[in-house]
Amino acid sequence: MTTREQVLEVLKTLTDPASGADLVASGMVRALNVDGGEVRFVMEIDPAHAAALQPVKAEAETRLGALEGVDKVSVVMTAHAAPKAPPDLKPSRPAQPQGPQKIPGIDRIVAVASGKGGVGKSTLAANLAAALAAEGRRVGLLDADVYGPSQPRMLGVSGRPSSPDGKTILPMRNHGVTMMSIGLMTREEEAVVWRGPMLMGALQQMLNQVQWGALDVLIVDLPPGTGDVQMTLAQKAELSGAIVVSTPQDIALLDARKGIDMFAKLGTPIIGMVENMSTHVCSNCGHEEHLFGHGGVAAEARKLGVPLLAEIPLSMNIRVAADGGAPIVVSDPESAQARAFRDLARTLVAQGAA
Repeated sequence: MTTREQVLEVLKTLTDPASGADLVASGMVRALNVDGGEVRFVMEIDPAHAAALQPVKAEAETRLGALEGVDKVSVVMTAHAAPKAPPDLKPSRPAQPQGPQKIPGIDRIVAVASGKGGVGKSTLAANLAAALAAEGRRVGLLDADVYGPSQPRMLGVSGRPSSPDGKTILPMRNHGVTMMSIGLMTREEEAVVWRGPMLMGALQQMLNQVQWGALDVLIVDLPPGTGDVQMTLAQKAELSGAIVVSTPQDIALLDARKGIDMFAKLGTPIIGMVENMSTHVCSNCGHEEHLFGHGGVAAEARKLGVPLLAEIPLSMNIRVAADGGAPIVVSDPESAQARAFRDLARTLVAQGAA
């Protein structure tokens, strides 16, 4: 099967007559897609050079069509003409802002957020989704942590989602959870190097173009911090609320406060806080130790007037289960660690949040 790298090597042999650079180096090649035997891409050109580039386009189609395994080549030239006059920055009537929209078929959307990375937010999201499924809820999990998508590994999902019509995407499913992640669209070791508009576009696609079906709750695993993805989700989707995850130490709580302040400014209610890595029990002697302190999240929740939903222990079993593709709620449902997540799920169900 022809690879993306093979296609790029061919395009590097073709020259832009205007700049003298090859097509790839000139930045002309956009939206390259290699799907089975079909190769598609866009040549973004200066309209003044359209005639000179027609033979280059034809040669690209010929050379790519000669590659083994290529059945069809589709190349589209596009050009953006410069405006003849400066644009009028004063619209004739004010634009009507479009507020958050309800996603068809999804009753509730709950964001799982953290002020900083490394506090176990994604592990909590995976276990919470599996625990809610065990409680009989119809659960979806959207991995919106675009730069560090970990849910495919944690839920033991691999493969590439399919599309029945080229417009909608069929999500993956495991452990009773319907899941979609940008990690399913890229190689595990491949970095996602995107700016804000691309992040926002990807999030909206995963919200609106995935066939989620009928769900009681969609859990959204957000990236850490207070950036474009969080703002886009709150502005485009009707959120039931957010769960903020933090470890007990002061530096984590400092960032958690910023996350809570962001949701307040975006008008998203806080369902509550979760203290993760709350305590550690030695597997050899049974001694309990608070490695990161204890009670900091509870005190912060009281100060902010939001519920403390759970205190999740620090345990190697939780980490091993997540790395193995079966959250501890699934792999060892009777363990003390699994019960902490199950209790959290039952609390949310009782509150009507999930």
